[in-house]
Amino acid sequence: MNKLEILILMATLSGAVQTHATEWMKEPIQLHPDNPHYLLWRGRPTVLITSGEHYGAVMNAPFDYVAYLNELQSAGLNLTRIFSGVYCEAAGDFDIKDNTLAPGPGNLLCPFARSKKPGYANGGNKFDLTMWDEKYFARLKDFVDQANKRGIAVQFSFFCPYYMGSQWNLSPLNPGNNINNMNVAVAPSSNGAWRKDATKVLFDPAFLDMQKALVRKVVTELKDADNLYYEICNEAYGVPVPWQQKIAAAIAEAEKDLPRKHLVAQNTVPVYDSVDPSVSIFNFHPGAHDVSVSRNDGLNKLTGLDETSPRGKPLGAETTAFDYRRWGWTHLLDGGAIYNNLDYSFTVEQPRGAYQPWDKRPGGEMADMRKQLQILKNFIEGFNFVGMKPAASLVRGGVPDGGAVHVLAKAGEEYALYLHGGTNAVLRLDLPVGRYRAEWVSTLHGTVEKAEALTHGGGVLTLSSPEYKEDVALRVKKIKP
Repeated sequence: MNKLEILILMATLSGAVQTHATEWMKEPIQLHPDNPHYLLWRGRPTVLITSGEHYGAVMNAPFDYVAYLNELQSAGLNLTRIFSGVYCEAAGDFDIKDNTLAPGPGNLLCPFARSKKPGYANGGNKFDLTMWDEKYFARLKDFVDQANKRGIAVQFSFFCPYYMGSQWNLSPLNPGNNINNMNVAVAPSSNGAWRKDATKVLFDPAFLDMQKALVRKVVTELKDADNLYYEICNEAYGVPVPWQQKIAAAIAEAEKDLPRKHLVAQNTVPVYDSVDPSVSIFNFHPGAHDVSVSRNDGLNKLTGLDETSPRGKPLGAETTAFDYRRWGWTHLLDGGAIYNNLDYSFTVEQPRGAYQPWDKRPGGEMADMRKQLQILKNFIEGFNFVGMKPAASLVRGGVPDGGAVHVLAKAGEEYALYLHGGTNAVLRLDLPVGRYRAEWVSTLHGTVEKAEALTHGGGVLTLSSPEYKEDVALRVKKIKP
């Protein structure tokens, strides 16, 4: 083969590789074909781990989302969650300071255009629910594109119940905030009644056609994104299944003739009970870290813990980086695939997550914790996790009093363990015959604190940890011949 023929062949192969890369990059995030507990994205098995702002990055006009996404990228994280803008919060709701989900006066952006009539409850003109705000959609598409360039996936949540009167008072759907004269049955205004009946506003029949139109518009605008999946409704506790099915069907119908189909998530209580066959991701909020995902492993469903809170802490008690870190490690090593810590350190004034001082509720040490979540992500990605399953039963003893251990394993090949509680441990693991390398990894620094190569004759293997502060990870892999 002469030089010219070699150059032609190299050019042909290069073009084929580029074409192949272009083809797989067109595929949105999808379930992994070999294990639906996990994701496949850009040709690679994927877990999504992040510490993200409070879902207002697009709808809060002055928020610098490029700086925010740069911070996630620099921390090695790969997910963010955003709300559509049909739900927002008032300043001070839930005791959150400088809440990105509570835009200041005149700063709310949402899919609906402003009318020429003044009178929106938080500044500016009322909304017209029959007209789209193209500036909003330009911002939304740029946000998704900027995230895409940084290797960050986006969960887009369409709807959210109104938890109290302050949120309904600010909603563009409230008849007082739009010009559309919709026949809406307004929910009770007292706080106690709202917490019981607020969901009834969300699925009022007067809204359904508008909600379906909103779904079609969003799906059409974001049809080319590969770093995207949808969530029907945030915290749909008490929201009727038939309404959720209608929204799920609207997503499917809108994508029916499009070349790319995006995954759909539902937010539910810790029970695997799909509202619709199109649902692929089961999202949980506080409580999921108390109900082991591994118990439902046989159902072959993908699980996300996509919001944290200081649940289980006394009111006023500080929630530490350890709490948020522990919930992430626990969820991933129980077989979950998505973890999104709710990070209140991101504000309009501090879009790179440097807000201080901390309020003790929810509190936390988020800048440090983001680095610690990167350690979790790197640890998981160091395994062929698609081939692993929850296997806490292989631990036969040695867990410190008050502690717990969580395990993913491919029997006889590789084992990922997370231990919290105590300051040292002597674990007894039931492993088959083989030569193994065991490495104890710091969850605070990502360093290997202790390593040893072992020849094991089968049965119980004893491994002694180094001293640790609150928690530690253990990586055990079979040594290849």
